[in-house]
Amino acid sequence: MIIDADVVTLSRLQFALTAMYHFLFVPLTLGLVWMLAIMESVYVMTGREVWKQMVRFWGVLFGINFAMGVATGVTMEFQFGMNWAYYSHYVGDIFGAPLAIEGLMAFFLEATLIGVFFMGWDRISRIKHLLVTWFLALGTSLSALWILVANAWMQHPVGSEFNPTTMRMEVTSFSEVFFNPVAQEKFVHTVSAGYVLGAMFVLSISAWYLLRGRNVDFAKRSMTVAASFGLAAALSVVVLGDASGYTVSLNQKMKMAAIEAMWHTEPAPAPFTVFGLPDVQRRSTDYAVKIPWVMGLIGTRSIDETMPGIAELVETAKGRIGTGIQAYDAMLVLRQDRNNAKARATLAAHDKDLGYALLLKKYVDDPRQATPADIQKAADSTIPNVPVLFWAFRIMVGCGFYFIALFAFSFWKASTRKLDTQRWYLRLALWSLPLPWVAIELGWVVAEYGRQPWAIEGVLPTALGVSSVSAGQVMTSLGGFVLFYTALAVVDVFLMLKFVRKGPDGLGIWPSTDGPLLPAERGLG
Repeated sequence: MIIDADVVTLSRLQFALTAMYHFLFVPLTLGLVWMLAIMESVYVMTGREVWKQMVRFWGVLFGINFAMGVATGVTMEFQFGMNWAYYSHYVGDIFGAPLAIEGLMAFFLEATLIGVFFMGWDRISRIKHLLVTWFLALGTSLSALWILVANAWMQHPVGSEFNPTTMRMEVTSFSEVFFNPVAQEKFVHTVSAGYVLGAMFVLSISAWYLLRGRNVDFAKRSMTVAASFGLAAALSVVVLGDASGYTVSLNQKMKMAAIEAMWHTEPAPAPFTVFGLPDVQRRSTDYAVKIPWVMGLIGTRSIDETMPGIAELVETAKGRIGTGIQAYDAMLVLRQDRNNAKARATLAAHDKDLGYALLLKKYVDDPRQATPADIQKAADSTIPNVPVLFWAFRIMVGCGFYFIALFAFSFWKASTRKLDTQRWYLRLALWSLPLPWVAIELGWVVAEYGRQPWAIEGVLPTALGVSSVSAGQVMTSLGGFVLFYTALAVVDVFLMLKFVRKGPDGLGIWPSTDGPLLPAERGLG
């Protein structure tokens, strides 16, 4: 079959919009809940009511964000059946398990804990409530872990194999799926980015209060916690991002070459291109500014290993398409005769390249009838959008180093008790609020857009994963999701602004009747 390009494009657009919108809420949940756990720990240790009031105020904003994250996450999962039916059929045995576990954790563990968090202040002891908050923080991270296990398997499909009897991918080792190195690296990098966002959220809103002279003691304490937590998180993001990049260079060489706009293999160790203008037509990068050795050290952890360029990887893909055609032919023989020993042996020898033969489905009905021109087009299709990846990665990295600088300066200001002495700094902190979201969304662009044309790297092309629906049907559902998410966005912004403007004083949580800081609190605000 020749794939309907409009259905594929619209299905991808719909999933991208819903996924990226959903991920506006997830990282804030991941980061803000740990801020609550830290603040409540200080409250339990010192007994100062001011810290309880801080937890309750920031908890209100956390609750709004959490509810929006759940609402957008549920609707997003509907799309696997609506728009990606063949994907669900082909890899559902593997992909469905972590999603199911995440759903159980989100709807049972997290929902129960968040209910006790809000309703349990006057019903359980301080220690028990603190334990609930810490378990809630752990629960949100574990929930994210299972989503990232599923996503990492799409990037690096380990612990599975193609079953010629069922004509589907099946699990061979769940432990390999769970302990997938890509999953572990993506998890720590993603949650650290969420911690940065949570810290920036508290820092920016607190700066807004200081600019208006409201809730000054409350804001200073909140900013101090945010500066400390944010600095540690920002440093972690850069370190863990480097580790994540190394796993990409090992398992997704085309993605790494596209991120770097490395059109041809360069002598080891490869340089890092700080700036340049990638030209897809000429397959070159104009006005490139490079730092020697850096890319080689990041990508190979050595000074003598080469990193393959895009042109060489396309040639590798052509070879894999050729062997994949043999696997495809053997698969068709096994459909008719499942006991054919020769076909089974051929498939076993080349099943890792079967997905490359499926790339030809975009150009010919039967990959075995593909011409050299078809094979060349399929090999060229393994190149993702280089300019998008090149700039998305560099903007993301630039934001990461900016966060380190901002939180380091904030930490110094907090340590010298001068958080409210320079209004330019407070304005900078306030206007920096959107940047973590920008960096996080660009990170997902790099991760997901860089995987194209694969839904499952090397296994299932994205174009084959769509449902048997018309472009008009996808347009209708896309319009429905846009309207629904726009309504949710309006509600979310309205509620967030309403409660931020009210502030802890307007909600009756503040001012505190506490006196000067106790020795145990000094340095915390």
